[in-house]
This record gives sequence, structure tokens and C-alpha cells, in this order.
Amino acid sequence: MNETVNVYLFGKKYAVPSELTIMTAMEYAGYKLIRGCGCRNGFCGACATIYRIEGQRELKFCLACQTQVQEGMYVATLPFFPLVKQIYDIEKITPSQQVMMQLYPEVYKCIGCNACTKSCTQKLNVMQYIAYAQRGDFKKCAEESFDCVMCGVCSSRCPAGISHPQVAMLARRLNGKYLAPESQHLEDRIEEINNGKFEEMLQDLMNKTPEEIKEIYNNREIEQ
Repeated sequence: MNETVNVYLFGKKYAVPSELTIMTAMEYAGYKLIRGCGCRNGFCGACATIYRIEGQRELKFCLACQTQVQEGMYVATLPFFPLVKQIYDIEKITPSQQVMMQLYPEVYKCIGCNACTKSCTQKLNVMQYIAYAQRGDFKKCAEESFDCVMCGVCSSRCPAGISHPQVAMLARRLNGKYLAPESQHLEDRIEEINNGKFEEMLQDLMNKTPEEIKEIYNNREIEQ
């Protein structure tokens, strides 16, 4: 039998193999995961988790699919956090500071506690991209928040009630729509797709076995 560690899942103690992730430890313990387990290998954001090690006061934050279990780990998952999600028409708003004031005015209540950054499962500088959003610098906000997986942990720790992932999403949409330079390469590829250039190729792939598809993927030509 593999070396085991004692973990507490939803208040119950389990002995699980030490090499498991939190997610696979839940399955080992008998839980059937039907929500909050999108990608299984990291970074989709669906399995946000809060944990504390026995005997320590500090709360820690992670994604369950990529974090290995530890002895004395107390685990609570956060499959959903009620973020404020404003409705807007991207065609009718402009990349100005006023749009942030109108849609997410709570960003101006930030007290600079940095709890959002400390809790980020992706180690992003969340407080910094919120500062960019406050100033209407959507390009920098988009760049700083690019790896956000919208797990919501940062917002769960925010005393000002900021919905950081939604603020970042607005900034990235504004940047992509109005500020980022157009990509002719992308425009050409979209036209090729619309003209049916890849229909035969896709049909051929649909008829291949998973092993054949893996072989094609592993030996593909990587575009520079």
C-alpha cells in the first residue's frame, strides 16, 4: 500500500495515498464529482479550494486538480462564488474610465489590503490589475489578468465586495474589441473556415481512433 496521509474532506477524516491531488483524493474517499471538476489537469478554475493545515492558522487557496494532499489538511471546496456580473452590449460601450465607474463602481472602494492577490490560485497581481481598471487602463488590466481562470477566490476574500474576475473580463473584452491591433492572420483563418476549407480535414479526424489522433497531435507541425 502506498504511503498515506490523513486529510479532512467536508469535515470527515480520510487516509489517502500521499501522491494524490485533492481532487483525486476526494474520489479515492468515495465522493462522486459531478461539479467543479472541469479540466482535471489544472487551470480551468472550476475546483477552487480553501484549506488549512492542522495546527496552523493560515488559510490557503488552490485548485483541487493540481494541488497535492498534505498531512492534516482540512479541505473545503468553493465550486461557485456569487460574483456581480453586469449586462452590457460591447458594441455600445467604449474603453473609457467612465464605463468602469458605471458598471463596476465597487472597484473604487478598494482599500489596498491585497487579500485578493494573496489568495489568487494563479498567483496573479490582482490588486494591480484592479488599479489599472480604476484608471481606465484596460490594456494593462487585460495583460495583468490574462491568466485569470475566474475561480472567484479573490472575490470571496475582498472586504470591498469587488468582483475581480468580471472586472478583468470587461477589460479584456474592451481591449480586444477596441485597443488591440487587428490580426490579419486571424481574419484570413476565419475566412478560410467560413469558406469550408477545413470541412474535409475535420471529417477525416472524426473517423480516426483516439490513438491515431494522439499520434497526429504529437507529430504536428508547430507554427512559429
